[in-house]
Amino acid sequence: MTAHKEGDPTTLSRLYGRSIGKPLRARQQALVDELLPRIAVPEEGPITAERLFGEDCPLHFEIGFGGGEHLAYHADLLPNHGFIGAEPFLNGVAQALVHVEEQRLANVRLHDGDALGVLSRIPDGALTMAYLLHPDPWPKARHAKRRMMNDGPVRMIADKLKPGGEFRFGTDHPVYVRHALMVMRRFTDPKTGPFQWVVDGPASFQQRPSGWCETRYEKKAREQMGHEVWYFRFRRR
Repeated sequence: MTAHKEGDPTTLSRLYGRSIGKPLRARQQALVDELLPRIAVPEEGPITAERLFGEDCPLHFEIGFGGGEHLAYHADLLPNHGFIGAEPFLNGVAQALVHVEEQRLANVRLHDGDALGVLSRIPDGALTMAYLLHPDPWPKARHAKRRMMNDGPVRMIADKLKPGGEFRFGTDHPVYVRHALMVMRRFTDPKTGPFQWVVDGPASFQQRPSGWCETRYEKKAREQMGHEVWYFRFRRR
């Protein structure tokens, strides 16, 4: 038996980490009880723009949206696009609901649970954008199979993106960035890889690209913890 067993989040069949933290405030609990059921991703069946938003439109998917500020920023910026977010941490879902209510975002649908279960029900080639921003790094080697940046999830993301669609990934963890680049090297092979790395020198991944808003977590990582942040864009061939 080895600590480096094969597998990744597509094969582990379970979520790791917290699902709930401190008690929700009264307003947040009310939004979870009343607003979330109205904008929740259906529990079964295919997930399409027509089903969620009543019309064909560019579709975005965010894996683990934290407090929802990135999701809300883009939904407000692009009201004619549809946005799906999945987050297993209930407190994050509650905060995202606050953004949805305050900004009156009619183009957002949320799932309080596993992102891969939702992603698997999106038709291949349906997504315009996919986002994975500051996922749990699982820095210990024996936990590497829990990382979302692994072959199984990345292959699924590639399948769901339309040609020319974009996968954006960001992290402030040096172990995770090295692991992610190792994985993406296989997926950006010029002959066989489904992705093209959109890069023009180190500045391309050391500075936040235009149109990529700063999240609360990112700001904390940079200002309070002194972490460097890396940003990556991969275009579907």
